[in-house]
Amino acid sequence: MATTSKRLLVSDLVSTDKIDQVPSNYIRPITQRPNFQNVVHDSIPLIDLNDLNGPNRANVIKQIGQACADHGFFQVKNHGVPESIIANMMQTARDFFNLPEQERLKNYSDDPSKTTRLSTSFNIRTEKVANWRDYLRLHCYPIDNFIDEWPTNPASFRGHVAEYCQSTRNLALQLISAISESLGLHKDYMNTQLGKHAQHMVLNYYPPCPQPDLTYGLPGHTDPNFITILLQDEVPGLQVLKDGKWVAVDPVPNTFIINIGDQVQMMSNDKYKSILHRAVVNCDKERISIPTFYCPSPEAVIGPAPEVVTDDEPAVYRQFTYGEYYEKFWDNGLEKCLDMFKTS
Repeated sequence: MATTSKRLLVSDLVSTDKIDQVPSNYIRPITQRPNFQNVVHDSIPLIDLNDLNGPNRANVIKQIGQACADHGFFQVKNHGVPESIIANMMQTARDFFNLPEQERLKNYSDDPSKTTRLSTSFNIRTEKVANWRDYLRLHCYPIDNFIDEWPTNPASFRGHVAEYCQSTRNLALQLISAISESLGLHKDYMNTQLGKHAQHMVLNYYPPCPQPDLTYGLPGHTDPNFITILLQDEVPGLQVLKDGKWVAVDPVPNTFIINIGDQVQMMSNDKYKSILHRAVVNCDKERISIPTFYCPSPEAVIGPAPEVVTDDEPAVYRQFTYGEYYEKFWDNGLEKCLDMFKTS
């Protein structure tokens, strides 16, 4: 009989208690399990950003718009983030999760409103079934507002993470301009709609799981933010819903995976779609993924861009503040909240 876990973090349950069964509080109902035999292996568009600021910009913009309309996900190469910064970030995450349990737990909190915290699953205060994931969530823009909250162990943590945050922010701003342009809007339109801007990141740690067919690292969800820039190690785990089927997206070295969040879907008036995706686990290898969530600031007012609203395509969503949307997202436990903000 599977038991309920007593440890705060699933990684310590695996490494210290040496379990050979998934505890009962992690087991999904039969109809909600990953169903690996129905997963297909396919690719998402790979876009070379080398020409984004060159004479072929229009072609890159077109590719980005097509990917946003057809997939909601794409990969980018020649993205401008140095390989050394990426390698340092991934090693820092690995080093953090390899720290002794008591050292890691100095950062622990189950309060979703805390701007720096180590936790597990998603929102353990509200969810009924736990997820096979530990994570360190950091707010990182403006960086000076938050860096003093970040861990100091490993010693290189703040320096390496700050470098990575600044590099991914530069990439996010370029992509947001490109997405704006791809909709026929001014390239600065979306950036100006984000208010003062915000940026969070998560260091996800998915330990090996003795029964990966019973649980998730994270179940199917969309991202509530504007765009997500995902760095992942070499272990597969990301799956994206496409045409009713789950598609496994295998890691490609030196690329980022980009997905548009709910705010882009709203601002585009449903021309671009924020797509369900999930993280699955495996029984052999740990997996690390590091999403950067680029967001509006809480007071920013979001709604369909006037240029994409016509008599034939009226506004699908009402206006709202991002803070209102984000609160609903956490309260609803990963459930998509878009319908709550529709005009009818």
